[in-house]
Amino acid sequence: MLTFERWKITLVLIVALLGGVYAVPNFLARTTAESLPSWLPHKQINLGLDLQGGSHLLLEVDVAAVLAEQLETLVDEVRVVLRGAGIGYTGLGRSDEQVKLKLRDVTQSEATRPLLVEIDPSLEVEIYQDGSISIDVSAAARQERKVAVLSQSIEIVRRRIDETGTREPTIQRQGEDRILVQLPGIDDPERVKRLLGKTAKMNFKMVDEATPIEDALRGRVPPGSELLYMRDRLDDQAEARPIILRRRVSVSGDNLLDAQPTFQDNQPVVSLRFDNVGARKFGTLTKENVGKRFAIVLDGEVISAPVIREPIPGGSGIISGQFTVQSAQDLALLLRAGALPAPLTILEERTVGPSLGADSIAAGKIASVVGMALVIAYIIMSYGLFGVAAVLALTVNMALIVGLLSVLQATLTLPGIAGIVLTIGMAVDANVLIFERIRE
Repeated sequence: MLTFERWKITLVLIVALLGGVYAVPNFLARTTAESLPSWLPHKQINLGLDLQGGSHLLLEVDVAAVLAEQLETLVDEVRVVLRGAGIGYTGLGRSDEQVKLKLRDVTQSEATRPLLVEIDPSLEVEIYQDGSISIDVSAAARQERKVAVLSQSIEIVRRRIDETGTREPTIQRQGEDRILVQLPGIDDPERVKRLLGKTAKMNFKMVDEATPIEDALRGRVPPGSELLYMRDRLDDQAEARPIILRRRVSVSGDNLLDAQPTFQDNQPVVSLRFDNVGARKFGTLTKENVGKRFAIVLDGEVISAPVIREPIPGGSGIISGQFTVQSAQDLALLLRAGALPAPLTILEERTVGPSLGADSIAAGKIASVVGMALVIAYIIMSYGLFGVAAVLALTVNMALIVGLLSVLQATLTLPGIAGIVLTIGMAVDANVLIFERIRE
């Protein structure tokens, strides 16, 4: 007769019992499982997109816009360097994927090269005999920038999705400039699309009150200023009004430390808190411009342009702008998560309804139960008492699988259900081989 050491039997029983305890919450309603005492396991297996329903989004990162912005910044840097060195030029601007420079004095061409390389060692400078110079970013630097932009975009998308409370989202890179986002069980996919569609680049700029709006609308915007539009509400239906701002950014949104939705005079607003650098800049801005207007610009659109009543040295402020509760929450979420380095475009969108997911779960349950029942009936009829032992082992096997998936908070999909059914078949197959060998 076979004998086993007591500690082995005890260990097997404890493992089987733990597997059963951790598997039980999966057979309860979610509300019931969450109401269990804290000392009892209450975690359930997360269901994938094909079972729970949700949204599947394929996003494209507009890397070209980032490279174009990089060239615009390069134009400004070249202008500053040439003015500092006293080198005159007749033309400077961006052309396609290069910066074109035309010197007034051809003899200063070679003296200009080291000044340009000092801006960025990765720049490729080519000088022509007529005094024109082409400045290009090297292919290696472009590729490095693309990779950095995509990685940063994935991180920002992940932060924004996490802020919505979505459980077990899938966010991963696809190709050179695409991001795959799968959101199982999401209640409001349109809100998520709005959140992902905003770059959320926020800046603080002073309002140019010296230039008449009529002149700006006719195209006569003075150098150093720009014409933007402001809406009374953060929606596309609100009327947009023109406003002239200084181009210079007084305080950048990169200096934001936190943003939270709150109420002021029973109206939804967004409270801001800056880091030390931002607090110092914001304090100086409000101290030097009391009585003047400054604008809060989000993604190229003015969302608020209040008058500075007094200096604000504490590094905190309030954004008001006829918000709804939802729009205030969304704006605070975007500012907390950070600005996207490049705009995102939704290339593909698929929605799996919860009813389809429920049908898949029901079909999976039926397949599992029917398969299990047929296997149990066959093995008991064929092997009698040995078959009963095999069924018990099979039940423990299933409990351990479900319990382990619950502990790991793994995501179960339709292929996962098929894998569990396959596990049942393979386990029985092993028992059949053993029993046939015993018979022999």
